[in-house]
Amino acid sequence: MIMDKYVCEVCGWVYDPAVGDPENGIAPGTPFAGLPDDWVCPLCGVGKDQFELEN
Repeated sequence: MIMDKYVCEVCGWVYDPAVGDPENGIAPGTPFAGLPDDWVCPLCGVGKDQFELEN
């Protein structure tokens, strides 16, 4: 199953569900919608509301 990637509108960092964000406790396979509400971009620190679906 291919999950959507999301890109940070501020810095361009891409959240790839296949990779997750292990350094911040997010396991590989976690969809963007499954991220905690308080999760922030590991590169620039903005919230989930600053991400958009990658085309």
